Amino acid sequence: MLIDSHCHLDKIDLSPYNDDFAVFMQEAEKQQLEHMLCISIDLEAYPAMCELVNPYDNISLSVGVHPNVDEGHDPSAVELIALADNEKVIAIGETGLDYFRSEGDLTWQHQRFIAHIEAAKATGKPLIIHTREAKVDTLRLLKEHGAETVGGVIHCFTEDWEFAQQAMALNFYISFSGIVTFKNAKSIQDVAKRIASDKYLIETDSPYLAPTPFRGKPNYPMYVQHVAQFIADLREVSVETVIQQSNENFRRLFNVAQ
Repeated sequence: MLIDSHCHLDKIDLSPYNDDFAVFMQEAEKQQLEHMLCISIDLEAYPAMCELVNPYDNISLSVGVHPNVDEGHDPSAVELIALADNEKVIAIGETGLDYFRSEGDLTWQHQRFIAHIEAAKATGKPLIIHTREAKVDTLRLLKEHGAETVGGVIHCFTEDWEFAQQAMALNFYISFSGIVTFKNAKSIQDVAKRIASDKYLIETDSPYLAPTPFRGKPNYPMYVQHVAQFIADLREVSVETVIQQSNENFRRLFNVAQ
């Protein structure tokens, strides 16, 4: 049974499923998708996202505002703490820093990131970290604000082994998306080979970043099986081993019962 540790279910293309989320969920069950973590990126869409997934016990939620969102409400730590007081919410984020899509004075991005770290510490819920071209400041802010007390995951990992080691030293897991299957992703593949079996997760980040052989097409949580297979081949183990290990890591990190 598969777990997709990071997806955006309110953003996926439902046209192959008669534009019906219930039909999509039926297909997900057929394809052995046991659990999904649906990720928040802004608060304006959050109520509708909650309503969409609330009927399903096998979907959990995060709460947070993505570092690139520059419109809409920017929550304080107090507001995030209140929103996280929901049994379906198991994580804070996604949050972090992104210097690729955002330019200029990014003090606001740092302040937002710090608010999420403080909310995670107050609630005891792990962080979901997005970082792009900002690895030095990402690690610095995590250290300076005591994020290791709650830990979390570096989602959609795109860095190198040195960064992975520093993140793991701060009590963070490493999550591999479909990017690991891309031919030019050699440094990510190196990390996937070397990482300890108890420190990695797998995800789709759907509807974005579909793995090979679906690259460039809409992504779906069911495609996490292709990420699992690719990592299994890299590590020279069975795909069942990768699924079992990543599932155990997910449940340990997010305190989700089987």
